[in-house]
Amino acid sequence: MSGKHGSDADAADPGAGLSTDDAIRAMLLLMPRLVGRAKRTPLPEALRPLNLAPRHLSLLAYLLFDGEMTVNALAERLEVAPTTVSLMVGDLSRQGVLERRTDTADRRRTIVAITPDPDTRAAIEGWLANGARAWRTAFASLTDTQRALVVHTLRSYESASQTPTD
Repeated sequence: MSGKHGSDADAADPGAGLSTDDAIRAMLLLMPRLVGRAKRTPLPEALRPLNLAPRHLSLLAYLLFDGEMTVNALAERLEVAPTTVSLMVGDLSRQGVLERRTDTADRRRTIVAITPDPDTRAAIEGWLANGARAWRTAFASLTDTQRALVVHTLRSYESASQTPTD
């Protein structure tokens, strides 16, 4: 990577424009800070004994934002096998975070929801609130098209970062 590099402040000005190399530099410097900050986000007291991992955060976020859904729908959204979701749901159900029930319309399907316990729900909402607040601030000045571009770009990065370079 070569070229003239501005400061991080220059990279933060959306009107300034960035070369590909300058954008890569800015993101390589920014991503470790973002990941570090996310890792330091403390679990609410009520959730600390549950040994939750980032994959649990995504599962709980889907259920909080989108409401109850089937194991297969969760697996599709999380991009993992239904058996993986079933194991996570079983674990969180035993710990009182989730509840599962048989779908009355199709008894072969299991519906998963966050427990109706208000303390547990409040703890989950609290865990997600800081990230949601930060994204709301970051997205506030963007158009719908610009927000879609940010999401698309991060998904593309995630996909490309899983591809071996050998």
